[in-house]
Amino acid sequence: MELECYPMTARPPDLVPGRQSRNWMDAFASRHPYRCLPLTMANTTGWEILCPFGFTAEWTGGPSQADITITPERPTRELEHFVTSHFSRGVLTMHPQYLFRTPPGWGMICSGSPNHVKDGIQPLTGLIETDWLPFPFTMNWIFTRPGRIKFERGEPFCFINLIEHRKVEQFQPVIRSLESNPVMSGQFEAWNRARTDFNKRLASGDPDAAKEAWQRYYFKGEIPEALGDAPDSHVNKRRLKTPRVG
Repeated sequence: MELECYPMTARPPDLVPGRQSRNWMDAFASRHPYRCLPLTMANTTGWEILCPFGFTAEWTGGPSQADITITPERPTRELEHFVTSHFSRGVLTMHPQYLFRTPPGWGMICSGSPNHVKDGIQPLTGLIETDWLPFPFTMNWIFTRPGRIKFERGEPFCFINLIEHRKVEQFQPVIRSLESNPVMSGQFEAWNRARTDFNKRLASGDPDAAKEAWQRYYFKGEIPEALGDAPDSHVNKRRLKTPRVG
């Protein structure tokens, strides 16, 4: 399986596997958010495209292209090839500067990096049919209010992930009662009892619970009371490949 990446410029932005760290997660006591496996797995399931230089963008709130002013940290001739006010109305357009080609049936989701928070501006998400498209796409952000934002050099401005976009249409959501699946119901009840007991012990100051700090059933792929284990497909660390020259 190959994701073909064709640079559209002599010096395209860096393309790297998704990184786990987030500033707001680092700021918590004992870095507690990193204990949430769904967060860290989302952060690392895809590739980041990084800003080649830092810049600020300020929106007046007006509808025209001129209502967004873009200022690089240092003068650069590459500014307009990387970031512009193309669509107006508070939309900031950034160019990944790659043409991507995916295997047949696979598309690309283009978005902001998961759980990467920026005040005052919101990434827009697109699904691109990169299995046939012969030209690149853009990454767009929309200001949530008038004001100034900043992107740092090396900050992810685009996150790409792959999906078999036609196969998702084959899924049929079915709503069933939990009792209709005795095995899953029993596993849930066992987890719920263990979770309730742990929280009670933690709230009462139980030293063993305090030492344990958090339950690791999901992280380790375990189900309480020996009612079964997670499948071999369970992972707690993503290891995506770094782009190579082909």
